[in-house]
Order: sequence, then C-alpha cells, then structure tokens
Amino acid sequence: MPLFKFVAMSSRKIVLGTILYPSGHHVAAWRHPSTRADANITAAHYIDAARAAEAAGFEIAFISDRLGVPKSRAEALRRVDEWSHGFEALTLTAAVATATTRIGVVATASTTFNEPYNLARQLASLDLISNGRIGWNIVTSSLRQESDNFNPGPDFDHAARYARADEFVDAVLALWGSWNPDGFVRDKQSGVFFEPDAVKTIDYEGRYFRSKGPLNVIPSRQGRPLLVQAGSSDSGKALAAKTADVVFTAQTDIVSARSFYQDIRKRRTASGKRADDVLILPGIFPVIGRTTAEAEDKYAELQDLIQPDVALSLLETYLGDVDLSGIDIDGPLPDLPVSNSIRSRQVLLTELARKEGLTVGALARRIAGARGHWQVIGTAEDIAGQIEDWTASGAADGFMLLPPTFPEGQDDFIRTVVPLLRERSLLNPGPQTGSLRERLALPPLARNRPSEAGRNRA
Repeated sequence: MPLFKFVAMSSRKIVLGTILYPSGHHVAAWRHPSTRADANITAAHYIDAARAAEAAGFEIAFISDRLGVPKSRAEALRRVDEWSHGFEALTLTAAVATATTRIGVVATASTTFNEPYNLARQLASLDLISNGRIGWNIVTSSLRQESDNFNPGPDFDHAARYARADEFVDAVLALWGSWNPDGFVRDKQSGVFFEPDAVKTIDYEGRYFRSKGPLNVIPSRQGRPLLVQAGSSDSGKALAAKTADVVFTAQTDIVSARSFYQDIRKRRTASGKRADDVLILPGIFPVIGRTTAEAEDKYAELQDLIQPDVALSLLETYLGDVDLSGIDIDGPLPDLPVSNSIRSRQVLLTELARKEGLTVGALARRIAGARGHWQVIGTAEDIAGQIEDWTASGAADGFMLLPPTFPEGQDDFIRTVVPLLRERSLLNPGPQTGSLRERLALPPLARNRPSEAGRNRA
C-alpha cells in the first residue's frame, strides 16, 4: 500500500519511458551472458527494445548522446561498450521512429555545438516523419573532450553554456513558429498551395544567434517536438522551468525526489506557466527477482563483472570529469573543486557518498549501474509498491527506465511490474495512439501564428 494518499496526478496516469542503451545501463552489462556484445552497432537492438516498450504501453523511447569519448584510462576505455556508442542520436532516432508507430522518441542534441536553424529543421523533419512523436532532449554538453572536437568558439564555462542554451531554445521555438498550418489550402484548382499569411520571416537576433527565417520545414500534427531537459543544477532547473515539457532527473531517494519535484513546479509557476504542464520523470534502475534474495543474486552477478579501473573511470566522469589518480580508493571521497561539467551529478554523488559512508571504491561500484539514479532491488510487488509511493507522494509523474541489461532487464520490468501498475490503475490500460504530446496528456499548443513568432534579444 502507498505510504501517502494519492493527491497529485489524480486524472493523469504514470508516464513510462525507457532509455535505449547498448547492452544495458550497468557498466558491465556487455559481459553478461544474456546480452549481445555488438549491441552498440546493431540498429535492430535499439529498434527491438523500442518496439517492446511500445507494445507494453510506454510513452517514450529515449536516445542519449555525447559528442566525444570521455577522458579515461586507456585500459578502462577499452573495457566498456558505452563510450563508443555506434550511432549519432538523430540518425538512430530516424531508424527507431520509422520502425515504430505509437511510442514517442526523444533525441538528445547539444545547444553548444549546433546552430538553431539546422537543428530546428532536423527535429521538425523527424517530427513529420514520425507523425508527431518526437521530443528533443536539450543538453549543453558537459565533457571537455566534446569541446576539443570542435572549432574554438563557444565559451565552455557552465554558466555560459546555459546562457547560450537559453537563447538557442528561444531561437528554435521562433523558427518552429514560422508557419501557420491552417494556411495550407493545397488547392489544385486555384493553384494556391498556401495562403500569403501562412508563413513569415522570423528576424531573430540575439547575443549568440541570429536567423532570419522562415524555417523550411512545416509543423507536424504535434505542432512542434516536445522539449525535454535533464539538467538538475540551478541553471539546469531554471532552463527546465522556463522551457521544458518533460524533465528527466537523477534522484536517489523519495525525499530528494519530492524536493526536486516541488522546486521545479515552484520555478514553473514563477516563470508564468502552469505547474501541471510539465512532467517530472526520475530515472529508475530496477533489478527484479521472484524473491528479494534472487534479485540480490542477480545484482551481485552483475557487480562481479565490474573491473576496478572501469568503475573508477566511470566515477571520474560522473563526478565532473575529475582525475582520481593517486586517491586512496579505500578512503573517503575527498573534497572536489566545483565541476564545470556535470555539476548536479557531482553534488548528488558527493552527498550519496557522505550519507552512506562510502569509500571511493565503494562509491564507484555503487554507481556502476544506476549512475546516481534510483536503484531498487527486489520483487515486482516491492518495486510496483515503491513506484506508487513515489507518485502518490508528489515525487514523480512517472519514470524513465534504465534496464540493467537489454533485453532481459527491460523484459523483466514489462512482464512483471507493468501488469501490477495496471492492476493499481496507475497506467493506461494499453498502448495509446496520438502525438507524443497527446499521449502524455499535455495541453495542446496554440496554433503557430507567424506574426507573433520570434523576438529580438540583442
């Protein structure tokens, strides 16, 4: 039974998404007997996982990305499959979107190493191809190695990246507002394809970007791709409150998740928008067994496959691209300088180490699967009950699934936990149709009016 009375989301069902990854979210998943070692370069692997989630009624298939190989010990780097993802995110999104019919597909794309016009048309094209099922996961890029792969230009300071991101999103939204879909008459008799007021130049001018417009891709039935934001630093939360339809966050426990949830909603209200018009989805890393002991054994089997250098290198990345060479791994995590990289994750992991009294080595092993997200090990009944607790207490509107392994980890959740959530009337009864916005029960967008699109920020 839930610990709290159900007060939020009384008319909205829990949203479920799955984060597509090579062999699984545990860093040693590729070594597990149930996974395929070449998953990272096999498009069918991602398509099959998305189709399975779609058949189970999931609303989102999430595709992550990074624009470089993290700084790492050479010995550790060659022992993982995830740091050499086989596919660029937008390309993989096209493959997944054309192989599915209902599930939304969220693609990750950076505001630091892109131009608004190009990215706006790429995402708008994907939205048309998918018939209104695309979302954009807005990232600023965080690793110095990503910056090293591009011509000098953007300031890579944390605050500057978010200032640029804020303007980037404004420019993209203006470009997506170039067209009024009602103006397309497509009249063969008169020879008129669209009315004169259906399109307008944007004349966007800001500190970082300019674009005259209009965009040369028209809106899909959804109006525009959904905006997804995953930053949990103060700058990230400010951007999320202002722009996001969906917020993806890493939280380790129900108390911190509820605090984050309330913070985003307060910020949303302060920005002049409705708090209910943003969905907050923490990540969940579930290891499921018929008994708790069986679940713990499954987790231990994965943990036994971890190679020490790999775990430590992963920790360095998630602490903000730091160097832990020479650190006593059997001692406590030392004080670290504020990260210019993944700032919110550095804070989360530092607090986790302090709270649980973890040594550096123990922290590295602790995050080797969930990466700082909510890790839950137990029976399907236990996990379903805890999911209900989180949503009932105002800590989440749903969850992004991080399966320990693919396909087994996702299949276990679909086969055992999803039916229990449906029995508790927490999920829709079956696969839903419609645009991604409609599936998520978000309010419809006002029709684009080109005369109102764009603004001068100079």
